[in-house]
Amino acid sequence: MPRQDWRQIRDRIAADIASGQLAPGAQLPTETDLCERFGAGRHSVRRAVQALAVEGKLRVVQGRGTFVESAPLIRYAIGRRTRFRQNLLDQGLAPSGEHLAAETVAAPDAVAEAMGLPPGAPVHRLTRRGLADGVPVSLGVSWFPADLFPDFIERRLAGLSVTETYAALGIADYFRKRTEIYARRPDRDEARLLLQHPDQPVLVVVKTDVAPDGRVIGHAESVWAADRVRFTVDTLDQGTTDV
Repeated sequence: MPRQDWRQIRDRIAADIASGQLAPGAQLPTETDLCERFGAGRHSVRRAVQALAVEGKLRVVQGRGTFVESAPLIRYAIGRRTRFRQNLLDQGLAPSGEHLAAETVAAPDAVAEAMGLPPGAPVHRLTRRGLADGVPVSLGVSWFPADLFPDFIERRLAGLSVTETYAALGIADYFRKRTEIYARRPDRDEARLLLQHPDQPVLVVVKTDVAPDGRVIGHAESVWAADRVRFTVDTLDQGTTDV
């Protein structure tokens, strides 16, 4: 068999994935087996696998091997009311999350400005990883005014959702005031927590929520695995569609 260029190896593995011969979640053959199959050296095989990982078709798990990506594609609606849990439930996906950090800090200048707070005002900062069907899809850092919600952290850590926590603290409803979306490369920790290749881009969503009376009650910056989500902005949305 003639030796194959890494691009040919990439395309043949991609074709096996597209045809279903390599099903979602399936483990790729070992590097040695791939070298034998394609009559190629380890460098070519590694380059092909890396390219497919960057494209989001493969996922390399340190110490376990390489797997066909099985993450669900989320079609995420951003509207006047935007709720993480409801977005996923509407698509038959199981929403869940993990608290990574929670503390009360002085608001960074940009956060204080976005929330209309004095510089250095106390805010609760919560870091959380969002999952769909058990697959990591987002990392979010959220800020909430500590003077307005003294026990916000305790309620969230007790298992209440953001919506339930707001309701328990007297905010029956809330709305999305502003959303900004842009792309960048993840840092090492973000890529690790999202189980994606560090060269694969992420989508950053910055949002501000307000109570019906216009008070800013929350601000957040979330990093999403770009190949696992498609955002739709519904400017006339009146229903309940939390990044």
